[in-house]
Amino acid sequence: MKRLYRTVNDRKLAGVCGGLGEYFNIDPTLVRIIAIIALIFGNIATVLAYVIGIFIIPNETDARN
Repeated sequence: MKRLYRTVNDRKLAGVCGGLGEYFNIDPTLVRIIAIIALIFGNIATVLAYVIGIFIIPNETDARN
């Protein structure tokens, strides 16, 4: 079963976008670009989702140990 984790290897801030990219088998850079575009167009939900993801999504190394 596939699980969602915050990535450790492809991390820029907290690893949320990298983890989403790995989970959906797409380039994490594409996820980051989509998040930035959503942020530019004033979607505060993007910021809230990212912050919530930091606290809810487990870190890759913590969850596998």
